[in-house]
This record gives sequence, structure tokens and C-alpha cells, in this order.
Amino acid sequence: MGKQERLPQSFNSISELHKALGLPKPLHPLVSLVNYADIKLPDEEIPKLLLLNFYKVSFKFNFTGKIRYGQGYYDFNEGGLCFYSPNQIIASAEEDNDYSGYTLLIHPDFIRNYSISTRIKTFGFFSYAANEGLFVSDKERQTLLSVFGNIQEELNTSIDEFSQDVMVSHIEVLLNYSNRFYRRQFITRKAVNHHLLAQMEQILNDYFDKHESLQNGLPTVEYLAGGLNVSPRYLSDMLRSLTGQNAQHHIHEKLIEKAKEYLASTQLSVSEIAYQLGFEHSQSFNKLFKKKTNLTPIEYKQSFNIKE
Repeated sequence: MGKQERLPQSFNSISELHKALGLPKPLHPLVSLVNYADIKLPDEEIPKLLLLNFYKVSFKFNFTGKIRYGQGYYDFNEGGLCFYSPNQIIASAEEDNDYSGYTLLIHPDFIRNYSISTRIKTFGFFSYAANEGLFVSDKERQTLLSVFGNIQEELNTSIDEFSQDVMVSHIEVLLNYSNRFYRRQFITRKAVNHHLLAQMEQILNDYFDKHESLQNGLPTVEYLAGGLNVSPRYLSDMLRSLTGQNAQHHIHEKLIEKAKEYLASTQLSVSEIAYQLGFEHSQSFNKLFKKKTNLTPIEYKQSFNIKE
């Protein structure tokens, strides 16, 4: 009999998660700051897979193991941030990752009437896959500790008519700093990202050279991200930082490059080339080629004195 597949344990409220972790009731039902040091449950009693109906921002430091980052492992002893949106599956930390830190839990209802409710969905780090993290320097760590301290102080303050506004302001500050650090990470991790860029180019080359487009159609951003073990949002943000263009642009560039190769060196018709590249309709191929080169495929082919 095969091994039973583990299913995530769902939590619809912050109070439910507190109870499962052996913590006292949260100070506020819709927002909570958890200190990892307060979780006293044995490892075997802590849920291994969680599905939360609220946002989770975890600040972890004092790692003793290596951290998974995309397809590599990196030492970063100053710590890191992990972000999760509602209904993302969260896996508990590996046993050899001994860390301390904080987790901020925010129910969507707490911020629903504020502009951050819409803006939070635009932050790239909230679409990270579980094996991607935002790493911070020691200076950035001190900044984050200060923000988390302000959040904790506000939670300990008696609720009044300004409490929610103040708390939402602290949350916005935290996310704005996180966005700054997120952009900085693309600069400090350029070597890693250049490696991902080279891998992406190889994946695209293999896709067309092995004629996978004939069976699977045009390659997608999701396909590329899956091959690189990163999220589609991270891939596009990383590419913008390195090349100024998103992932879809790179796919189109590779398509045009391969199309030019077919047009210049084969007797295939334009329709046959479109089919080879994964287009369902040759008109779509013609439109994209014209947009990218200012020439129709036939005009490009004729420039090599090859008759259609």
C-alpha cells in the first residue's frame, strides 16, 4: 500500500492557528504578531502543511542551516523574510533550520477598507513560491525589528478609534521596506540571477530545438518559471531588473529568432513555420512577426531571395 499523501491543515481564523500552535488567544482577532520563541509544542505536534485564509509575513533569523533559494542553497546568517497570501500552502521549516523570529498574521478583513488591501496584491514577494525568500542585511534586520516592535506595542495598547488606522500604517511601513529590500535583492544577487537567465535561455532553446512546441504549443511564462523552480512573478521581476524586459518579452524574442532561422534556411511555408513554433493560427504568427521586425514573414523570407 502506497504512502498516504499528506493534506494541508486549513485555518480560517488567526485564533484557530494560535490554538493549533499552543499559543494563547490573539490580542486582536484579525491581526497577530507571533514570537517563535513562544511556540512550545514538540516538533511532531506542529502542523507540517498549512493552508491559511490570511496573510503571513515571517521574519526568521539565526539560521543554522542553508536556505533554499530558487535552485540553489545559500548561507545568509542575518535572516530572511517569507511572504504568503491567503490560500497558499505553507510547509513547516526543515528540522535542521533552527531559527528564531516573528510571524505577522493579517486577516484580509482587517485591511479591506484601506488602499493597502488592493496594493498588497501588487507586491511581487507575495507571489513567491515556498522555496523563495527575501534576504536581509544586518542593517535591514534592525529596521525590521523596529517595525515589528511598533506593531507589538500597538497590539498591547488598549483599542480606541485610532487603533486600526495606526496598525494599518505600521503594516504599510513594513511592506514598503520589504519592497525596497526586494528590489535591492535583485542587485545583490545578480550572479544568481544571471545563472537563472542562462538557464532560461537553455530551456527555450531546448523547447524549440526538440520541437516541443508542435505538441504543447507556445511556451508560457508558467512553463519557464516551473523549469527554473521560481514563481512566474519572481521570474518576470528578475528579468526586468537584468534586462528591462519581462518573461513574455523574452519568449517572443526567442520565437522571432527561431522564426528567422526557419525563414532563412528552410523551404517551409509561413503557415508550416507558424505550426512548427506552436501557433494555432498563422495570422497570429504574422502579426507578432510584423510587430517585432516591421516586416511580414514573407517580406523577411524574400530578403534572402527565397520564394514563398
